[in-house]
Parts: sequence; structure tokens; C-alpha cells
Amino acid sequence: MWTRGNPVDIVYLNFQKAFDKVPHQRLLHKLSCHGIRGKILSWTENWLKDREQRVGINGKFSEWRGVTSGVPQGSVLGPILFNLFINDLEKGVNSEETKFADDTKLLKIVKTKADCEEQLQKDLKKLSDWATKWQMKFNVDKCKVMHIGKNNPNYTYNMMRANLATTNQEKDLGVIVHSSLKTSTQCAAAVKKANGILGIMKKGIQNKMENISLPLYKSMVRPHLEYCIQMWSPHLKKDILA
Repeated sequence: MWTRGNPVDIVYLNFQKAFDKVPHQRLLHKLSCHGIRGKILSWTENWLKDREQRVGINGKFSEWRGVTSGVPQGSVLGPILFNLFINDLEKGVNSEETKFADDTKLLKIVKTKADCEEQLQKDLKKLSDWATKWQMKFNVDKCKVMHIGKNNPNYTYNMMRANLATTNQEKDLGVIVHSSLKTSTQCAAAVKKANGILGIMKKGIQNKMENISLPLYKSMVRPHLEYCIQMWSPHLKKDILA
């Protein structure tokens, strides 16, 4: 591990309405900079433009308004366009950064206060400047800091003039990560979910024949017990017996 037992701070970042905020003209500019031009760029522009939306409440509707931002969710192309738009997010950032769609994290070894103030805090400022430039916005209330390791200075970070909250555990791409790096919480959550589905199957399905129960178990229960098991595989006896 690159941390080698050193204290580490992880900042979990959260975009506000990420897929809805992407401005079309700036997106098209970035696509052009990526070398996507000609007919493909024109096709993408035509796919995004001339969209309208309105709000309806209790049978009453607002006027139609043009949609000038956002990539269509539920489409194959939408997440690809979003990834291309935020591709340069880490430009100039010295901390370790990981991205998966709109889930972004910053990681930094924090041995001294200088590591916090002059490195990680400055990187957060760079990300805030990027968001302002490209008309995106971080949901500061949902951005969290996790302090890991002994002798961690537990420094307070801020973004957009607001201090970030600290957390002892966070769900990271469906896996509960604890600041102790122990996996007991994730093991218990997976077992609880699996047992809940088993209970539904027991009450809701009368035919308990193997040719029916086994496929249901494999498709509805096992996925919860095996999702990202390479990361949180239980090694403590109490978790294995759970």
C-alpha cells in the first residue's frame, strides 16, 4: 500500500445534481478539445438540443422551458458525456484522486499540518475553482471527510467557505467503508439484506422445490453476499458466522 501505515484523509465529494448541471455549450467545447469533431460532434449537439420540460402539480402545468444543460439519464451516451466533461477535474491536483461517474474522492497522506493546509486544502480550492469555471457545483453539505490512521491530526477542511463534516463510515460504490478499515459493518449489512430477501422468498413462494428455490437464491440473494467481496471478504470469526 502506498500509505505504508501513515495517517490518511479521504474527502468524499458530491456534485449537486451532477448529470443535470452539465452545460451543453461547454460540453460541446470539451468534446471538440478531445478531438470529437465533424459529424459526430454535430450528431451529439442535435441529440442534446431542442429539449423542453415543464412542471406539473395537481393537473396544472407550467410553461414549457428549453433545457440547456444536463445529459439524459438512463441513456448509454449520457454517462460517457459526463465522464468526458469532468475528465480534467484533477488537472493541477497533487492529491490522489479517484473518479467513478459522479463519485469522486481525494486521498492524501497527512503527516503534518502542512500536508493538510498546503496540499489537500489547496487541492479542494482547485476543485472549487474548476466547478465555478465549468458551471458545476459541489453539494458541500454532502461532502465528507474521513480521517484514517493513528496520530491523524483530524484537520478541518472547507469548500466554498463552508467546513466539511467528518464521518466514521461512508458507503463507497455500494460498500460501507469504516475509518478503522474493518469490514464488520459491511458484513452485517450484506447479511441483513440477504436474510431479508430470504424471508420474503419463504413467505411469498409456496413451491419450495429445488428447481425453483435455487435459481431464486442465486439471482436474488447471492449477489448481495458477493458484491465486491474481494474488498470486504470477512476474515474475523464473528463476521464469518454472521
